[in-house]
Parts: sequence; C-alpha cells; structure tokens
Amino acid sequence: MALFDGAGRVLAARRQNGGWEFPGGKVEPGERERAAALRECAEELGVRVELAGRLPGEQPCGGGYRLRVWAGRVVEGEPQAREHAELRWAGRDELAALGWLPADVPFVTTVTRRL
Repeated sequence: MALFDGAGRVLAARRQNGGWEFPGGKVEPGERERAAALRECAEELGVRVELAGRLPGEQPCGGGYRLRVWAGRVVEGEPQAREHAELRWAGRDELAALGWLPADVPFVTTVTRRL
C-alpha cells in the first residue's frame, strides 16, 4: 500500500530483516483485493485508509505470489509499526536511498512521480 500524506511523502516500512517495502499483505482466499488492502492496513498499521486505486503493474514476490500496490491515504489513526521494525514518511528525495525489497523497487518510480 502506497499511503500518501498530502505533504509530499509516502509511508515506507522496514522489515525486521532490514529491507524496506510498501506495507501490505496477502489476499486471503475468497477476499477481494480492495478488501485485503483495507484489512492489511488495519492489521499492520492500526489505521483506516481511503483507497485511490491500484498502481499499474505487478511483480513476482516468491511463493507464487504477485505484488500489487494500491494507493491511498490515512483517514483515521496514526500508523504504528505493528509488524515492521520501523515506519518512515519519506519524501521524493529520500525514496531512492532506502534499501527497497526487489519486488517493491519498480513501484518506487511510480510513487516518486506522484509525490
């Protein structure tokens, strides 16, 4: 999930192993992608979000899964690192310096253009 804050920043999440990613998770059986994005933000970050649509493209991310990234904004709550080592609101000039996980790298360009 690419969560934009309206101040030219996007939320980045660092995994326990050190790699940065856009927060999110897997779609459960019988669940729609949109519902999964909302649920994952509530579970992982403790926030309610409003979705703006899905970013173009998808990337393989192991185990036969495909990474798809939705864009949105927080409408209730303050993001908390419930499943990550760290969260950071990053601006355009900071994104390239983060050590992104390989599946997230192609989306960084798209997100940077939106900032």
